[in-house]
Amino acid sequence: MLRVEGLNQFYGGSHTLWDVDLSVPAGSRVCLLGRNGMGKTTLLKCIMGLLPVASGSISFEGVELVKRPAEERARIGIGYVPQGREIFPHLTVEENLRLGVGVRKGGVRSIPPRVFDLFPVLKEMLKRNGGDLSGGQQQQLAIGRALVLEPKLLILDEPTEGIQPNIVHEIGDIVLRLNEEEGLAVLLVEQKLPFARRVASEFCILARGRRVAAGTIGELTDEVVRSLLSV
Repeated sequence: MLRVEGLNQFYGGSHTLWDVDLSVPAGSRVCLLGRNGMGKTTLLKCIMGLLPVASGSISFEGVELVKRPAEERARIGIGYVPQGREIFPHLTVEENLRLGVGVRKGGVRSIPPRVFDLFPVLKEMLKRNGGDLSGGQQQQLAIGRALVLEPKLLILDEPTEGIQPNIVHEIGDIVLRLNEEEGLAVLLVEQKLPFARRVASEFCILARGRRVAAGTIGELTDEVVRSLLSV
């Protein structure tokens, strides 16, 4: 479904991603792991067209994305939840959700009922400003906004960061539910290993901008964690 091949990226004179390969097959749940500052968020931003790519290929369902504008990634079926959520605090919950409606294909202008089925708290708080929500509720809003697109692939950048444990568990349940019931593919960056092991089917580890390990989640052994992820 999503394929990244030989990706290189620079910040000024700094080479941040080195010949990175990454594959997210249809129906899979891939977790991107690595210590802080290893290029995980940079890779996601390249996939979404938010950072320029020096060389390499990013394709989604056979369509090359590197030279396409960022807004096209959403239209072809990629939902993105950035690190820090980036909701609009002075817009209502409903207004935040409707931002996703504007880029949907097919001219549909309503919020899919599925969003409220998954996150009933959002329906209860439609008229409240996003900034008035708790951190966990804001994360649910950010995910709901991405799901308004009815994507084929959902990209999540540290979805559990700063979230209370009960909401972390709920987010994991929803990711698994979307994957199992609707076949939604998922690519996520995550630091919490128990969450990653519970939610992901596959993993990929970055170190200093290079892919250093990948496999099924069952192959993410304690030895691999000690050698490549421990601080």
